[in-house]
Amino acid sequence: MALLEISNLTKTFGGLKAISGVTFSLAQGQIMSIIGPNGAGKTTLFNTLTGIYRPNKGAIVFNGKSLVGRRPDQIAASGIARTFQNIRLFPDMSVVENILVGMHVHFRQNPIQTLLRLPTFMREEAEAERKAVELMHYVGLNGVGNETAKNLPYGMQRRLEIARALAADPKLLLLDEPAAGMNPQESEEITKLFRNIRDQKGITILLIEHDMRVVMKISEHICVMDYGEKIAEGSPAEIRSNTRVIEAYLGRGAAEELHLETSA
Repeated sequence: MALLEISNLTKTFGGLKAISGVTFSLAQGQIMSIIGPNGAGKTTLFNTLTGIYRPNKGAIVFNGKSLVGRRPDQIAASGIARTFQNIRLFPDMSVVENILVGMHVHFRQNPIQTLLRLPTFMREEAEAERKAVELMHYVGLNGVGNETAKNLPYGMQRRLEIARALAADPKLLLLDEPAAGMNPQESEEITKLFRNIRDQKGITILLIEHDMRVVMKISEHICVMDYGEKIAEGSPAEIRSNTRVIEAYLGRGAAEELHLETSA
């Protein structure tokens, strides 16, 4: 049974079809990448999945339940967490405080219990802080718990955003260009982290990524978009040799030239 099923998903802005009839499914425990040129509709797809945009047409079914019409906080509470293409941390808050923000969807205490600092609140707060420190170490942010987020190097800020997403205990993790701006060593390390998240925590991963080394190394399945449409889907080997995919990235002339060189 698929954890996530997208069927005929369409999102328009005025006369522009940002997503047009996209269909795919994601199995529990799978790592899948969505790739495509700039403007292909990838981030719009993520925004539609997480309730920021409401689709004009189509179905989104997660864990057997429809997500269409649900608010972003309801979707987050159902088990979907995400990171963003442009890092969205609280820059003046500490590393641990940023991770704690990700846990708010599961906090059980009401405002009165929080205001009066009742024993149940204190226990929950202590457990949350323990978990935040654990996640900080898990993503490789050792010894920086009290640092403000804005003082971290770029690669560490990416890791912090992933830790904050993991703090929500998701079943599905959406990663929007998580390796963007990283050097080859950082990309290699973050790829290992994604595998650990899937293998050790059992979290399904759907990522948007432009770094083809990361995509081909980590993906079990790839969906390719261009001008809002899905143009190909398959294994890394199938996508690597797909002429239409090469054409979308390099142009028709380059694709034909590559085909001739390969055939020679």
